[in-house]
Order: sequence, then C-alpha cells, then structure tokens
Amino acid sequence: MMTRPRDQVSAKERMVYIEEHISEPHPSMKKLQELTKTHESGDMLSFYDGTVLLSNMIKFAGAKKCIDVGVFTGYSSLAWALSVPEDGKVVACDTSTEFTDIGKPFWKEAGVEHKIDLRIAPAVETLQSLIEAGESGTFDFIYVDGDKLNADVIYELSLKLLRTNGIIAFDNSFMHGHLLKPEDEDERQDVSVIRKLNVKIQQDSRVTAVMLDVADGVYVCGKN
Repeated sequence: MMTRPRDQVSAKERMVYIEEHISEPHPSMKKLQELTKTHESGDMLSFYDGTVLLSNMIKFAGAKKCIDVGVFTGYSSLAWALSVPEDGKVVACDTSTEFTDIGKPFWKEAGVEHKIDLRIAPAVETLQSLIEAGESGTFDFIYVDGDKLNADVIYELSLKLLRTNGIIAFDNSFMHGHLLKPEDEDERQDVSVIRKLNVKIQQDSRVTAVMLDVADGVYVCGKN
C-alpha cells in the first residue's frame, strides 16, 4: 500500500478548503443545482466537484459524443452539454420524465438543449439500440450514475460503444461508504453489484482504471 504523508487537517477541513477554491458553476447549472437541492430526492444530485473534474476531462479529450446514464433533473447532462463543442451531443438516459422535465428549461436557458438527446427507456435498452444503430466505437465519454442493479451490463455495453481511449466514469463507487467495509451477508443488492463490478474493473485488461476520492467515489476507466 502506498505510504502517504500524515495529514495536518481533518477530512472535513480539507473538503472545506477544496470547496473554497473551486471555480464558480455556469449560471444555469447553479440555478438547477439550487432547485434540485430543494427536491425531496435532492441527495441524488451529482456532486459539483466531481462534475467539474469530469467536465475538464471531456474538454481535455476533445469529446464530442457522450452518454449520461441516470439523468435525474438533468444536472449532469447539462454539464456535459456545456463541455462538448457546438456540434457535440449527449445521449441522456432515464426511465421517466418526472424529474428530467425539471432540467429542460435550464438546458434551454444555457443554449444547449439541441445537444441533448433525451431517451426515456431503460438504459440497457438505449445502449443496445445505439449498438444496433451502428454507433459502436464512436462515443468518447460515458457517465453512469443510475441503474446500479444493471451496472455490469451497462459496463459491457459501454465498452462496445466507446472508442479506444474513451472514458467510462462510474459515480457512487464507494456506495456511501458501504464498499469501504467488509461484505455483509445481508448486504443490499445494489451494493453487492457495485462491489463485484469494482473488483472486475480493477482486474480488466480492457481498461486502465483509477478510483478517485471525489464525491462518493468516481471510478474513471479509460478503454485500452
């Protein structure tokens, strides 16, 4: 195990310092973020620090084609749409318009609604349809923040859709700390699925992966 210098501050103090030194969000993102936080399911909102990091990766990679699995109120889809060029696109996957309708006015306000292709269907079906449409190997970036029970299937389909050196980023790789503890025989099914997927990714020669201590853990996988 890598030896790290002893920290002089607590994890909480470090997070406060980080949050004080992060760039301000796009105005539309900030408004959508604030609105989503008032929602009863507001804790499902993607963390801003992780969103900024992944947005920078999209820009560094010159990504034009993205997929967003688990749209919720459209915050992450908005972030990716703001990060791709004018002719870029984000295929946004969700199973209901109940929450995605909250974000649509902010997509329009930010001038990126034409970049977002919202697909209301199970993510596995949407990804399979993209493969059947001949889009394998054409996507640059895929973000997975939904449908935890099908995470392994989504991973396999994503590898087919990604180009070489494309990126898959899995949010909630810590599962709110559950995965940092030994497996429990009564473990929730979604926790168990992600635990197994994390092990699989680490051993998978098809990707080069690193898990980041950002938000609830972000597992960034580059397709080899």
